[in-house]
Amino acid sequence: MAKYNITEKKEKEAAYRSLVSPKLMDELKEKILDIILIQQKYKDKDYSAKRLAEDLGTNTRYISAVVNMRFHMNYTSFVNKYRIDEAMTLLVDKRYQQLNMEDISSMVGFSNRQSFYASFFKINGVTPREYRMKHFAQHPSLKETKKEPKKETRRGRKPAEKNV
Repeated sequence: MAKYNITEKKEKEAAYRSLVSPKLMDELKEKILDIILIQQKYKDKDYSAKRLAEDLGTNTRYISAVVNMRFHMNYTSFVNKYRIDEAMTLLVDKRYQQLNMEDISSMVGFSNRQSFYASFFKINGVTPREYRMKHFAQHPSLKETKKEPKKETRRGRKPAEKNV
């Protein structure tokens, strides 16, 4: 008797996937790429599969089927892939060195830092901070020299002067 019951993972065949013709899938694939990538809707935190379906005049099941069949991932992973690609570019760009991870996360369309870190790590195997540090360690000439910090300006009343 075997100690472990190991079976190969079988891909589920969703019934609705076979209802979408290959021609329609190809058309939707091109339209999805145009909206998500060319129009950069991946940067919009609120751009959901539902909104994409509305913009394309179709339903979310068709969107899901096309993304699964043509891109071999789910909608969230598909959008996050482009967000992470953009983040990787920003992280190593000299012009954006002063930005923190929350800023970059927001710029590329993530609604919170935790989702950004989880997606980044899943794709790259390192955190965004580690990725940035490795890049600048390998290319020290690209690292910007530290500028003097701005003087802190205080708001509110000035403290009263003491009479001595």
